[in-house]
Amino acid sequence: MNNLILFLNAFLSYGLLFLVIVALVLLACFIGISLRKRKNATMQATEAETETSTTAS
Repeated sequence: MNNLILFLNAFLSYGLLFLVIVALVLLACFIGISLRKRKNATMQATEAETETSTTAS
């Protein structure tokens, strides 16, 4: 019985560690996606501004 408790303790400990790592990976993915979308929007706005100023000249 003691071995079972030790096994479950180790199993749950590694399971919790796995869940923390998965949560961090998902958080990093969402942050990366949002940063990329922001950069794309900035680049698109800059290109539109440049295109407008070139066309107006």
